[in-house]
Order: sequence, then C-alpha cells, then structure tokens
Amino acid sequence: MTEPFGARLRAAMDALGPLCVGIDPHPTLLASWGLSDDVKGLEAFSQTVVEALADRVAVIKPQSAFYERFGSQGIAVLESTIRQLRSAGALVLLDVKRGDIGSTAAAYADAYLDPASPLCADAITVSPYLGFGSLRPIVEKAQQNGLGAVVLALTSNPEGAAVQRAVAADGRTVAQTVIDEISQVNAGVTPLGDVGVVIGATVGPTGHNLINLNGPILAPGLGAQGGRADDLRLVFGDAVRNVLPSWSREVLGAGPDVAALRSAAERARDACASAIAVTA
Repeated sequence: MTEPFGARLRAAMDALGPLCVGIDPHPTLLASWGLSDDVKGLEAFSQTVVEALADRVAVIKPQSAFYERFGSQGIAVLESTIRQLRSAGALVLLDVKRGDIGSTAAAYADAYLDPASPLCADAITVSPYLGFGSLRPIVEKAQQNGLGAVVLALTSNPEGAAVQRAVAADGRTVAQTVIDEISQVNAGVTPLGDVGVVIGATVGPTGHNLINLNGPILAPGLGAQGGRADDLRLVFGDAVRNVLPSWSREVLGAGPDVAALRSAAERARDACASAIAVTA
C-alpha cells in the first residue's frame, strides 16, 4: 500500500462521508430479498451490495460469520466479495473479531492482513480480552502492510459491561486500558492512526477518555438497532470527528433494488455527516 490504513480511511471519509455499511446476509434478510438461504443466495446478496455501494460508501464491513456458516463455499464467496469491493475502491473492514496468543495470533494476521492472502482486507476487527499485548502480531502485521485493526472496547451488548467496565487496580476500566494502549500505538501518527476501537453507538455517554486515541472509532448500532446520528456527540464528545458510524440493517433492508440501497445509504451518510459537521 502506498499509504497506511488510517490515512486512506481519513481520505475516504472526507471524500465519501462518514459511513460504514455492513454486509450481513443472515437468513431473515436473505428471505426478505427473495433469496434462498444457501451459497447461491449468499453470492447474489453480496454481488448486489457490491454493485450498489462499493464506490459510494467509505467503508464496507462484511460479517465473516455469515459466510463461514456455509463452509468452504461460503468462504470462497467471501474471498470474491472482498476482492470485488477492493477492486471497486472500497475500504474493506472484515468483521471477524479474532484474538489469540503467540503463533495463533500471527496466523490470524497472515490470514487477514497479508496481501498474499485471498482473505486480505484493509482492516479487521479484533478482541483484546486475552490482553492487548496478545494483539501485537496482528498490529505489527497491519502496520507492516499499510492495513488496520479495530479493537473491541465498549460494545452495546449488555453482557459486555461485566468485562469492559470492570475496574483494575489502577482505577481504570478494562476498556480505558485498551483505549490508552491504542493511544500509544497511534501517538504522533497523522492524519489518523491505523488502530481503532469499537464503541457501540447505543452505549450512551461512555465516561471514557477518547481524546488521545488518534484512531478511528467504529460505532455500530445506528438505525434499526436504535442509535441515532444526532446522538453521536453525546456518546463520543470531542472525538466525534474520528467516528465511523456503522449503519447496516436499515440500509440493507432497502434491498434488493440497487437504487433503493443507494438511496438508503445516502440518507444514512447525510444524517451522520450533518451531525458530525454540527458537533465537530
């Protein structure tokens, strides 16, 4: 890559607006599009999203699990989808939430962050709950190849709080410790660091310090899941300019018509851009 992930993401958000759209082909959504819950339906769904949005949205986020459930044939569709999206100019954030230690973490890095791999994306989601240091092979591989990693910090599921908001001996929550570790990785990087965090758009005021993060903040949960663009400032405060809102179910629900998908994405993008412009 000629530029690191953070720089390419900043440029894409500035050019196309602050929006990430997921590709989440779960059975209910396939059915609502009139598609079969099989590899053929998966492929048709994915190709339609590529056609509709690949050159119009800053980031596309395929959810790996919905491809993995069909085994090797589903993974082949995922490989093709990633390739088509990147060829069309989209930044691909592969939602895999991987996290392990040592050689296993390095193998995950090889799978998703090595340009020689057919599953290589521009960035992946990762879990830090074996300790942030366990992600070092993934972070290093990402930086080596101009790619990125987005780390779970404050998720919107109710079970997450028991771990993420637990307070350590130094008085920081687990989530704040993760945020602070990422801040060190991103220190001094311009215009935006390559390592980001996931913070749910529906968590409300976080009570966490994001000002030194210097990396992207993926904010899932807008639209059908209850998050509103107007609440971005409330949740993210002065870090709002680096927020990448993820608006998936409501946008995908407009399919399978390509024009309707584009219109839904444009409405979501404009709502987020307006909120961020007003509050930044």
